[in-house]
Amino acid sequence: MTDDTSVQVQLVESRIFTLRGQRVMLDSDLADLYGVETKVLLQAVKRNADRFPDDFMFLLSEQEVARLRSQIVTSKGRGGRRTHPIAFTEQGVAMLSSVLRSDRAIRVNVEIMRAFVRMRQMVGMVSDLALRLEDLEEQYDEQFRVVFQAIRDLMKPTPQEPRPAIGFRKDGDHG
Repeated sequence: MTDDTSVQVQLVESRIFTLRGQRVMLDSDLADLYGVETKVLLQAVKRNADRFPDDFMFLLSEQEVARLRSQIVTSKGRGGRRTHPIAFTEQGVAMLSSVLRSDRAIRVNVEIMRAFVRMRQMVGMVSDLALRLEDLEEQYDEQFRVVFQAIRDLMKPTPQEPRPAIGFRKDGDHG
């Protein structure tokens, strides 16, 4: 990141992934945003291990690493990490602010928390929209049921009343 005074919203949001049903950020992305090396971030976490229970962070499996690699198009070549990334949940990211004490870490953490909140709000808006759509479908289904019933009624043969005969009867009665 080039500007220490602000964190671009899109940059933060693009680094939030969904794994194991939770929104998470990877250790290397967090380190980049905080302006520290990944090993420095992980050392701070290890020194404060009691602040990071299993539901705050977890080691990615081989399958999760492969899936993320294909999503974010990263190289699998030599160099780089020797271990699997660690994913931090929203609570884990919040806890990082207590172990990384720089001004930048505080500003970045505030923006990350805002990004998580925005994402929750978007999910809520999508859920509301889905409920509204469902209500509309039910409403229109009822209206269309009435229309289809009217069409069926029109298609039914109507009972014919006997019509008066037209013409002459053979018996000579005209009447």
